[in-house]
Amino acid sequence: MEIESVKGIGDKTSKLLNKLGIMTVEDMVNYYPYRFDVIERSSVDELYQDDKIIIDGIVEDEPRLYFFNKKMNKMTMRMNSGKNIFNITLFNRSFLKPNIHIGTTISVIGKYDKKHNTIVVSDIKLSKLPDVPVIESIYHSTNGLSSNQIHKLITSSIPYLDKVKEYVPEYLKDRYHLQDKLTSIKEIHNPHNKNSLKNALNYLKYEELFLFMMKMNSLKKEREWDKGIKRKIIDKDVHNFIDGLPFKLTDDQKKCIEHIKHDMESELVMKRLIQGDVGSGKTIVAVVALYMNYLSGYQGAFMAPTEVLATQHYNNLKELFKDKLKVELLTGKLKVRERKELLKRLINHEIDILVGTHALFSDDVVYDFLGLVITDEQHRFGVRQRASLKEKGVKPDILYLSATPIPRTYAITLYGDMDISSIHTKPNGRKDIVTKLYSNDQIKDVLSLMEQEIRLKHQIYVVAPLIEESDKSDLENVILLKEKLTKALGKIANIEVLHGKMKQDEKEVIMNSFKNNEIQILISTTVIEVGIDVANATVMCIFDSFRFGLSQLHQLRGRVGRSDNQSYCILISDRESERLSVMTKTTDGFKIAEEDFKLRGSGDLFGTRQSGDMHFNLSNIKEDFNILLRAKEDSMELLNSEAYVNHEYPLLEQLLSNTTNLD
Repeated sequence: MEIESVKGIGDKTSKLLNKLGIMTVEDMVNYYPYRFDVIERSSVDELYQDDKIIIDGIVEDEPRLYFFNKKMNKMTMRMNSGKNIFNITLFNRSFLKPNIHIGTTISVIGKYDKKHNTIVVSDIKLSKLPDVPVIESIYHSTNGLSSNQIHKLITSSIPYLDKVKEYVPEYLKDRYHLQDKLTSIKEIHNPHNKNSLKNALNYLKYEELFLFMMKMNSLKKEREWDKGIKRKIIDKDVHNFIDGLPFKLTDDQKKCIEHIKHDMESELVMKRLIQGDVGSGKTIVAVVALYMNYLSGYQGAFMAPTEVLATQHYNNLKELFKDKLKVELLTGKLKVRERKELLKRLINHEIDILVGTHALFSDDVVYDFLGLVITDEQHRFGVRQRASLKEKGVKPDILYLSATPIPRTYAITLYGDMDISSIHTKPNGRKDIVTKLYSNDQIKDVLSLMEQEIRLKHQIYVVAPLIEESDKSDLENVILLKEKLTKALGKIANIEVLHGKMKQDEKEVIMNSFKNNEIQILISTTVIEVGIDVANATVMCIFDSFRFGLSQLHQLRGRVGRSDNQSYCILISDRESERLSVMTKTTDGFKIAEEDFKLRGSGDLFGTRQSGDMHFNLSNIKEDFNILLRAKEDSMELLNSEAYVNHEYPLLEQLLSNTTNLD
């Protein structure tokens, strides 16, 4: 049923919901909260600096409103809780000013700056807090549609459900004493208490992990008979190419190349993951793979997540292959005539390697003999794309590159449909990144290091924490940081901001300007997700670094140290010094990943939505790993069962044949 059928959802709301991937009533009720807030008054005496606070009170004075520019504003006031008077700061809530006056009762949720007796508000309600704890479901939102509005729409949609699709077989629900799906859906959106929420999560987490492992194991079974290209590669030709490279390969790189060569000479389709730290030299392994593919007479495709990164790969490949191979770049910026000419050359095999984004597999892009696809986990080469190529009679080998080291136990389960090779050692000549931990009181030392690097004509990344996607205070951290850094370093550096709410074109303009050293300090609210290689960047400075997982910090650190210049990673935090000190002691991403699993679970292991196939709505890989293992066994049991072979589970079969979750 379409979402427009739900009372209260008009054309405007429907379009906003579509942005969140919600097209039907079923999509709506399966749009789960990403967190749950227990709403009850905080005990102020028990709070520390920067802790979360929930409190209500009476407004003491008329709110004051300040505008930074057309898009940014700040409102301040004082609130009397009966025991304390707090300074209240809200960003981008100017529309609330007509509703707030002296004597208005408000409830606020935010960060408590104990030193200055200030609450930086992330959420505000024009009412008193309830006397008993309430569990509130919080959703990822979009401009024009708040979490609270989404919750109301979901609650209104539940009665419109004709029938809930129960994917988990009855015998498995009985085995684990799971309740039914409809009850779970109702409870997760409107939990009555902690116990009812726990029961809902038990079912929905199991379903999520069970379906994930069904997909993994079905792909694994598919590989057992998936015949592809069988090649004969001459060792001498490969060695001659490697010897001609401008640097020596590490032992780990050589092992990976041997694994790939073995796969390519097998009659089965290669599906291999190369995992290693940022800057560990995965790309050169991919280059050698492309060369071996070329020697066999086949074309290669190199898929990157953004046009900026695709252009970077294209330039690197052109330089490494010189005139030996014909390398071309397919982007959305090509004119119609240029695109037609490129596609004509592609089908005529006048192009050996085509670089681009997912558009490499559009319907009008036809290869003569495509033998190898190289991509990264951010854009996994999925079921839909493989089906598209099969229709064209093509079954290429597939190589994934991942900059997220994962402990082997987890990798075997999560990437069960692939073979895995790892690069632990760094390329020769790369210096270790010096990592230092500072408190906010030591900011002068940090500024001194920044000034030193700028005067050496080097560049700097500055990262502010992304607390939550929908948190309206995210951007303010960056605005304030830009103001402070401009005062300190504005005379010697051009400083710009990059954030997730910018359009992709705007992001790419800023990243290109940074790459060209037109910007010396780049401040971002997000992980520098574009992954562009800026060899001249020598400092990664991360504020409030306690908010990040160690693996995410390690990913950020990997954005510098990409040349022979000494590079630095600066962690600024007044909390969790013991945990963060791990970063100062090792640069081994695999050790850090293990430590992250011990300390925090999987939440930040994969970066910020870096791996589409690994982004679970409800599950946490560490906390729910036992459920994942059970789901792995249960899914394989079902796939091998007579009942499944006899098509007694049509819903599951349909899901597996149509799924695009692994794309």
